[in-house]
Amino acid sequence: MAQPTVHRSTAPPTARTAPRARWRARLTRWRRSLFGLGGLRILAAAAGGYALYSAFAPSTRWWLAIVGFTLLGVALDGRSWRAGLGLGFVFGLTFYIPLLSFTNIYVGDLPWYALSVAEAVLTAPAGALIAAASRRLPLWPAWAAAAWITGEALRARWPFGGFPWGGVAFSQPDGPLLPAASLLGSVGVAFLTALGGFALAALVGALARRPRPGWRSTTILGPIGLLILPFVVGALSLLTVQHGTDTPARTIAVIQGNVPRPGLDFNAERRAVLDLHATQTHQLAADVRAGKAPAPTLVIWPENSTDIDPYRNADANAVISAAAADIGVPILVGAVVQGSQPGELYNMGIVWDPVTGPGETYTKRHPLPFGEYMPFRSFFRLFSDKVDLLRGTFLPGERPGNVDVAGVPVGDVICFEVVYDQLVRDVVEGGAQVLVVQTNNATFGYTDETYQQQAMSRVRAVEHGRSVLISSTSGVSTVVGPDGTIESSIPLFTPGYLTPTVPLITATTPGTVLGAPLEWLFALATPAALAYLVVVERRRRRAASPGPTSGPAAGAAAEPSTFTTGRPAAGNPVEDRTS
Repeated sequence: MAQPTVHRSTAPPTARTAPRARWRARLTRWRRSLFGLGGLRILAAAAGGYALYSAFAPSTRWWLAIVGFTLLGVALDGRSWRAGLGLGFVFGLTFYIPLLSFTNIYVGDLPWYALSVAEAVLTAPAGALIAAASRRLPLWPAWAAAAWITGEALRARWPFGGFPWGGVAFSQPDGPLLPAASLLGSVGVAFLTALGGFALAALVGALARRPRPGWRSTTILGPIGLLILPFVVGALSLLTVQHGTDTPARTIAVIQGNVPRPGLDFNAERRAVLDLHATQTHQLAADVRAGKAPAPTLVIWPENSTDIDPYRNADANAVISAAAADIGVPILVGAVVQGSQPGELYNMGIVWDPVTGPGETYTKRHPLPFGEYMPFRSFFRLFSDKVDLLRGTFLPGERPGNVDVAGVPVGDVICFEVVYDQLVRDVVEGGAQVLVVQTNNATFGYTDETYQQQAMSRVRAVEHGRSVLISSTSGVSTVVGPDGTIESSIPLFTPGYLTPTVPLITATTPGTVLGAPLEWLFALATPAALAYLVVVERRRRRAASPGPTSGPAAGAAAEPSTFTTGRPAAGNPVEDRTS
């Protein structure tokens, strides 16, 4: 008996089956990519992010930042912008998760992971720009370094006023690029660090090509030149670093009173923190009278050194007044001050005169979201009830922290404000001759946060040519010279005082003047260049398309644009689809 014939349709996919077929093909390509070169790129991006983290304090391995950008450049070189988004996110994730681990010390893992993922998401656009630059722009490492600054500028401003922790410049206080902060600002150090890494990535890519370009070709010499350039700039910038050897000087005391215990309840015992700082000040006064310590011109207390409002509480007022009278000079007191409405607070630095009492003040201009105020409290409570650990709302001040303390023009920034370029630049431009960082690191325990903040202060010292005095409740209180060197410090959770002789410098570094304009220049350069190329490409396509009197051959004659890099432009039929 004859077998029935089975007829299989060879008709093209219907409108219903076509999307399904495209998805299957796409998944197949992704699977092949993941277990091939695509997977290696992901690993390179992940390793690069962790290498960048490993360059930050307390590590002194500054060169790992360059290694991190090299790995990121290798991962992104020649990729599509969509692949750049994903690889940039991976890089950001492996960078920020370990870097921000100090945020989970007392409030659990959810805030830590949420903040890390948010910062990684904001890193992804920089990855897209770098990938696009590597395909379309000549000397792409320079454009890629500028694209990284685009990402840093975004993270420094948005959301909630930004969180620029992890700025690449702060990985370099022990490296040869640090002097460049005095010439180009911290943004210049970040650009040069990224440039070195991306230049090395371009060199690796050139050497890996077959056939290999000649050593005298621009493909080889270009990346080598860009790799050397940051170190040449760093060496030349030594000429602009301030040392303060020929300026007036004053002795300024830094008090570290310690706290009863680390953690969020460091101030649970009423007036305990205040009493500890007053005790150290009385000890300093006794040592001055005994000839064991030099007499200071002024004294610095840290942020939150009184958690009791000294304007409203007579006991707190009396304790501070007694300490100021004993030492006989003004004290810059870090105080929590109540506002006019219940729950409203101010984070203040108060100049406390030994005779007249409280005088000039500075109010912290950038309260930390989720640390000093809770945005969208009801929404974030859906994810964690930890939001209610923060009861009050700290309100921002309106003017820079320029205060006169015993005739010394002091520039005061409070805690995390040291990470914001403009806040520090404002006090220097306002006439500050010495910078003070009042901080309370007790809530972060024995984590790396205090050392990362110290590294930021070292970069600020070189950038603006000023000594930086870090006064912390629990450490590490530090004296940083205008050349970025650590002159003295007090260990974590150890009471004590420092009495450095500090130069009062009035000179303005080029980094102070050029920092802000360079940030805008770098941040806009790569997006603007890529946008220009897109416009040019569209005009070329329109010009090459068949006109009213042209036949089909007119359009066929147009060649796909490769611009100046030799790589196919996005949308070219030969684009690497494994990326």
